[in-house]
Amino acid sequence: LNGAMSKKIKKLREELIYEIAFIESALDDPEHISLDGYPEQLRGRLAPVKSELRRLLASADNGRVVKEGVKTVILGKPNAGKSSLMNVLVGEERAIVTDVEGTTRDILEEHIRLHGISLNIVDTAGIIVERIGVDRARHTADEADLIIYVVDGSRPLDENDREIIELIRGRKAIVLLNKTDLQMAVDEEQLRETVGQPVIPVSAKEQKGIDALEEQIKEMFLSGDIDFNDEVMITNIRHKAALKEALDSLELVERSIDDGMPEDFFSIDLMNAYEQLGTIIGEALEDDLVNEIFSRFCMGK
Repeated sequence: LNGAMSKKIKKLREELIYEIAFIESALDDPEHISLDGYPEQLRGRLAPVKSELRRLLASADNGRVVKEGVKTVILGKPNAGKSSLMNVLVGEERAIVTDVEGTTRDILEEHIRLHGISLNIVDTAGIIVERIGVDRARHTADEADLIIYVVDGSRPLDENDREIIELIRGRKAIVLLNKTDLQMAVDEEQLRETVGQPVIPVSAKEQKGIDALEEQIKEMFLSGDIDFNDEVMITNIRHKAALKEALDSLELVERSIDDGMPEDFFSIDLMNAYEQLGTIIGEALEDDLVNEIFSRFCMGK
């Protein structure tokens, strides 16, 4: 990302090292450097740092999406059009498509890209096919980032649909009302109210509505248009853990302020936050602190 992450982390560390050096200098030379009113001043200065850390942490899921891809599962009762949809998305006939219900009895996996987003897409066995197929479908759905639920719009909803609807409640899911090229037996608005998820009318057979599906996926995972060249995103699990540790340390500083603890308690947690951010860009604390004290507070002169 052209050093955007490094620049952001360095800026945050500069703000923290100043506070650490100020506290250390004041503790060493209380006659010349006062800490009166400092705790509340520190609270105010840490607020934007914490806000930025939270924003970076929030980008972690998007960052993983860009790097690893979205784990996507296609669910639906047999003959709803799951395999036809997968073939349209992939661009070739990889799944077996027939008029016989439950043709796809195993898990089919493909990797595709939509608007720069990688989808690791899985077509599961029909929800009422052999028990082992159903169990594998459920297990795959449990691990999914996104569920695409394909509804056969030419047939009324039945118990199998209701089972899937319960399965996707509270998850990131998109409902495709398929077979719009046929006489519809499912009302789009009623379906939307029932599932509580976005509903997109499509015809996998005629490849209609696929663009709307792609836009919905993009909106759900990237919250609108993102320029990957300019956006700072976390794409490393270790970096995410370091950011979380740094944020937790700043929360401890605030707790110490609330509890009226001595300023050296602030310094301990500020140092930990600083060091955690340093692990992201490969920089340590020792020389930085000494240099900051001498350059900012004229210690030793």
